[in-house]
Amino acid sequence: MAFSSITFLFYFLPLFLALYYVLPWRNVVILLASLVFYAWGEPRYVPLLLAYILINWVFGLLVARPGLWAGRFLTVGVASNIGLLLWFKYLTFLLTQIAALGIPTLPVADIALPLGISFFTFQGISYLIDIHRGIIAPQRSLLKFAMYKAMFPQLIAGPIVRYAQVARQIDVRPISAWRVRTGMLMLLFGLAQKVLIADSVARTADTVFALPPSELTAATAWAGALCYTIQIFFDFGGYSNMAIGLGHMMGFSFPVNFNRPYAAQSVTEFWRRWHITLSDWFRDYLYIPLGGNRRGSSRTYLNLAVVFLLCGLWHGAAWTFAAWGAWQGTFLALERAGLTTILARIWRPLRHLYLLLAVVFGWVLFRADGLAHAGAFMAAMVGFAAGDPAATPLCSILPASGATALLAGAIICAIPWPTERALRYRIRRWAAAVPISQGALGGPTSMTVVTAALALGGISTLSLANGTYSPFIYFRF
Repeated sequence: MAFSSITFLFYFLPLFLALYYVLPWRNVVILLASLVFYAWGEPRYVPLLLAYILINWVFGLLVARPGLWAGRFLTVGVASNIGLLLWFKYLTFLLTQIAALGIPTLPVADIALPLGISFFTFQGISYLIDIHRGIIAPQRSLLKFAMYKAMFPQLIAGPIVRYAQVARQIDVRPISAWRVRTGMLMLLFGLAQKVLIADSVARTADTVFALPPSELTAATAWAGALCYTIQIFFDFGGYSNMAIGLGHMMGFSFPVNFNRPYAAQSVTEFWRRWHITLSDWFRDYLYIPLGGNRRGSSRTYLNLAVVFLLCGLWHGAAWTFAAWGAWQGTFLALERAGLTTILARIWRPLRHLYLLLAVVFGWVLFRADGLAHAGAFMAAMVGFAAGDPAATPLCSILPASGATALLAGAIICAIPWPTERALRYRIRRWAAAVPISQGALGGPTSMTVVTAALALGGISTLSLANGTYSPFIYFRF
């Protein structure tokens, strides 16, 4: 079940909220609703989700025990999480690559990827490591831990919510009318991001990336790459906003996942703004344990290469994802080696252009069907196109609706909205669980925001009713 579906918006969510606000057993309501939510799309993998819950709960208790065995329990617990991820996500790919080398392997059927397995695997690993580091105490209630692990707003595609970020709210989470209204606004704006912008440009992106290289022109290649650049941000950013909004309606403060990443001035800054919870996870649980930047330049570059190669493979078992991770890691290493100093002396618009080119070409690697396809696509973008512009005119690839959504998305990405500072302030207030006055969103600005959200929500709903729904991109990762 996706957030941007009629079933979720008009049946599941109203029923869930009614039960959640009326019944006193809120954790039970969340857990049962989350299992129904997951079973709606992946009923056969509900036992796998329950296994993840039980494994991490048990090992969390064992890791917290004093003594030499704590480290061993941590190793086994983390290995159990990684082992399940390897089996479901990477085994077929690995055996296929081994067979391609002429080495005989056991025949393995194509294993379907369970929804959200990458996210709740990383969530479980961070839980066990944080217990071992003394950052958190283990959750002794299986019910409460299961509720946290299966919580449906962040279960399928993040943000990656660490236990430490919501530990207090599991027991105490006051809900005010202001917070519910704010959550609803974020839900509606996220829905509009997904339906009105991401889905509109997705048609062009899908059409262009499905073209054979012989039919690609420079114009169509750039149209496809730019549309996918807008699509992936508004698709995943929209999902994250909807998840954060749902969390607020339930009394939880989920971490912010995006902060205008396309407004960055370098790839390093981009990764401080893009998929923040994943970037922070790799920093805290892989980059820093590997030594970070504390063991000399050569080791720092190696650590960056390892982290981003694994970051690429985290998104999928394919060489294109590995290449995308290597692409990102190379730019980060170059910037650390001195490119950042050079960029600082360059005119700001040119720095921004550098970032956008690095990101757009990177997304081509991410989206392409294979390395050969990515190479031909990039070649077309830089002027070595094999297609005939007359045979594939740009107007047939990019309709007016797609062009409008592309332009709107670009404007939204570029403009520093005046409400951003106020929004950050309010997020800090939410995270600290500070009571908010009833007038926190009062005044003309509030009415404008509410009216805009309702209008966008209504238009998005009409679009969904017309059958233009498509699943979120990150469901496949």
